[in-house]
Amino acid sequence: MLDRREVLRRISWLAGGALVAPSVLGLMQSCSPDRELDWAPAYFSDDEARFVTAYVDTLLPTTDTPGGLDVGVDRFIDKVMAATTPAGDQPSPMRTGILTFDDDARTRFGKVFHELEADQRGQLFSEAEKAPRYQPAVWGTAVGEQPPVGFYRSLKSMALWGFLSSEVIGTEVLNYDPAPGEYNGDLPLSSVGGRSWSL
Repeated sequence: MLDRREVLRRISWLAGGALVAPSVLGLMQSCSPDRELDWAPAYFSDDEARFVTAYVDTLLPTTDTPGGLDVGVDRFIDKVMAATTPAGDQPSPMRTGILTFDDDARTRFGKVFHELEADQRGQLFSEAEKAPRYQPAVWGTAVGEQPPVGFYRSLKSMALWGFLSSEVIGTEVLNYDPAPGEYNGDLPLSSVGGRSWSL
């Protein structure tokens, strides 16, 4: 027969488990790499949209500042592609790039990109970063022969564009002054709260 202390100890374990289990389950679901889309893409298929969402989350994760998904960069890319890609039978370079990136992920890890763990995505990003970069330019004119930009850098550029031009980043993370005064090119960053200007 159980004594009173043992009964109370077991009840507290059950009560604690009942309270903690939903939180742990929610946390595990939020960390799942294969989450359902919570938006309807206008240009991408659902799988392509999942790729873009995973790409943005890997490139611009949430830290002490909002991440790319917090400001809707994946949706921004979808809208830009829907507005700028002509209809036709030919697959766009964006769609071809997603397929190639997914094929590489499947070859290396046995899963498509959006199903990978964060460290596996990071490995693919590290490899992609080794590709040739833009060559220097002077006044917008390329110096020397320019290598092709490539899918990874093209999508990265679009993601950064969407992120840095978002209202939240422009007004809450960066300094924002809609009517700036005089120009001072030698202003210490510490004098403006340590944040760069959004304009």
